[in-house]
Amino acid sequence: MAQRRGRELAKRSARDLTGRVVAVRGSVIDIRFDNSSLPEINEALDIAASPQARVLAEVQAHLDERTVRAVAMQSTEGLSRGVRVLATGAPLMVPVGEAMLGRLVDLLGAPRDGGPPIAADAPRSPIHKLPPALARQGGSRIPLETGIKVIDLLAPLARGGKAGLFGGAGVGKTVLVTELIRTMVESYSGISVFAGVGERSREGHEMLLEMRQSGVLERTVLVFGQMNEPPGARWRVGLSALTIAEYFRDELKRDVLLLMDNVFRFVQAGGEISGLLGRLPSRVGYQPTLASEVADLEERIASVPGAAVSAIQAVYVPADDFTDPAVTALFNHFDGSVVLSRAMAAEGMYPAVDPLRSTSVLLDPNVIGDEHYRVAEEVRTTIARYRDLQDIIALLGMDELSPTDRVTVLRGRRLQHFLTQPFRVTEAFTGKPGRSVPIARTVEGCRAILEGQTDAWAESSLYMVGDLDEARAREAQAARTPEGAAA
Repeated sequence: MAQRRGRELAKRSARDLTGRVVAVRGSVIDIRFDNSSLPEINEALDIAASPQARVLAEVQAHLDERTVRAVAMQSTEGLSRGVRVLATGAPLMVPVGEAMLGRLVDLLGAPRDGGPPIAADAPRSPIHKLPPALARQGGSRIPLETGIKVIDLLAPLARGGKAGLFGGAGVGKTVLVTELIRTMVESYSGISVFAGVGERSREGHEMLLEMRQSGVLERTVLVFGQMNEPPGARWRVGLSALTIAEYFRDELKRDVLLLMDNVFRFVQAGGEISGLLGRLPSRVGYQPTLASEVADLEERIASVPGAAVSAIQAVYVPADDFTDPAVTALFNHFDGSVVLSRAMAAEGMYPAVDPLRSTSVLLDPNVIGDEHYRVAEEVRTTIARYRDLQDIIALLGMDELSPTDRVTVLRGRRLQHFLTQPFRVTEAFTGKPGRSVPIARTVEGCRAILEGQTDAWAESSLYMVGDLDEARAREAQAARTPEGAAA
């Protein structure tokens, strides 16, 4: 197959397919070719915009026997009709391999960190590929410990799995992703690839500094498609990062941790491209190709025997509407979902992970063990009953509850407080040192709360702590000092 494709590309290149720009509409370019044959869909085109600048574009449609419509990956400012275009005979290519480690690059692999150019002899790979055959894919049911209590307890992530962090604007998705990078990359033995899809330049700069300061940059590749770039760049940057991850998985047999922020902007960029190409919108104004575009990205995130790709992806939920077509299309591809709650964020419960809506396929006694599963289910049940009683408490007060319900409310509130946690990436803002808690200590602390060992404690003793020992020390200190008890 590869040899036949190579011969086809060689033939194409010998024909020297050249054309001229006939129309430019924003990022969409119409090109008429001199030959009767046309470049293929997803083939890269090299446009000589000026002697100093070249624009790469990708074929998206054949308009007639001699004209194609392409999407530019860079700005088309100054591009005029009549400019010469050369078909490259291959899809967009990105450098891969060891040369990419420790670098921040754009979707084409060009450095954006002020460092030297990528080595010219670095291997290159096309960004469009088929996912591994189903027979080659290997699954894993080994939990991937994050050190974040609420995730490890109620929505454990799988090594070689895909998890989504769902939330609206301002509920802490980027902070949570950054903390996951900080805590997991330090303890992770493989390679980490971060894809910033439509990110702000400030976020890219902060991410680069964070990686340098934590000492993990030499095992990390950062790929960014900035918010101010054309939609084509934001649309394809996820595929570029995935191509780099696939090379480490397939050629070097290395485990890869793939993180994306924010996958919704990938969908958004696809919608912009669809409108520019003149396609009729589908449900809620999304592109008619929404499901296939998401599948083309997500189905390539797979593990093979000997190497796993573990993916964590932030997903913006527009207007907190979880029935949005983009959100549901992404949701179907994930093994686990971590749902962030605006109500919990408003109460100061950070990370604002909703313990009742967050799920994982690993939450099974055969995978995580009977004790972990039993405690997780009891935590869910207790918090669910507490929330059911909140309206009654608001109307009638605690005195109208039965003794059993009072105990449930007391423990439900303490569980919610205990599942908060200070992050290392927010130390500069909160003044509280970050905490990473092993799964066993999280289960032990929740079991103690469920058994009533903390019923007499102040809720503040459990708020923003690591394990139960830290909460116990805080409670003892508060009991010794009247000021602490009052607080």
